[in-house]
Amino acid sequence: MDLSNENIVHIKKEGIEYIQFRRLLEYSEIKHAYVIGLDKDYKIYSNPNKEEKLKNEEAKSNYKKICDELNIDYNNIINTMQNHTDNIKNINEKINKDKPDFNMYENTDGLITNKKGLALSTINADCILLIFYDPIKKVIANVHSGWRGTLKRISEKTVKKMVEEYGCNPENIICCMSPSIRKDHFEVDEDVYKLFFEEFKSLQHLENIFEQKNNKWHIDTILINREILKLQGLKEDNIIDSRICSVCNKNMIHSYRAHGVNARRATQIVAIV
Repeated sequence: MDLSNENIVHIKKEGIEYIQFRRLLEYSEIKHAYVIGLDKDYKIYSNPNKEEKLKNEEAKSNYKKICDELNIDYNNIINTMQNHTDNIKNINEKINKDKPDFNMYENTDGLITNKKGLALSTINADCILLIFYDPIKKVIANVHSGWRGTLKRISEKTVKKMVEEYGCNPENIICCMSPSIRKDHFEVDEDVYKLFFEEFKSLQHLENIFEQKNNKWHIDTILINREILKLQGLKEDNIIDSRICSVCNKNMIHSYRAHGVNARRATQIVAIV
């Protein structure tokens, strides 16, 4: 099955399968990919037990494959211990000089840099991953925003950080949103709905964001992120959605909602070269 559409291109090669955003492919100075395939796991365990050590070796091998494909230095990978926070870290240099910085930052769900060569990486299994790029200031960000991160407005806070600390103009920032769970499948109870409604009740298009079915609420977190990013000054045309539902495509894409606690993790990588 080919997932390509007007916003993304689906690339299949021996041993690796990923999507790229057509808009970002217009810029030769950055490399990026969202890797798919249920046989791939990109979760790196900290202080692993014997079983987790084997999983770490598998994950590292998968990172090496995508880095080779993108012509990125594997040793320049930087990822974090994601924990559904709104914490975003500026990265100016690596901590480890001769190996990847795996899980070096606790409780961090976003990374920003303007340094060439550093490969920012995030993982997901239904949550939204967002790539931000300012082609004028040459600044990138890679952000993990699950429903808790969306509720905490981590995407909005990323833009603010890019503006305040890197001098970016929001009108120049491009944001691309990865495959993730969509409104039809993001089903919650009244308690979670109330949290979202209180936080976002001032947004436009509430009738499209919230929908009640069979005593459950369905919430469009993609639309929420689009609306709050527009309020930060991003242009509508610069907010690009993959339009891929991880649950609908559970035979190809990692989904916690579909696969449960044993769900593996996909990765998204972006680097300035």
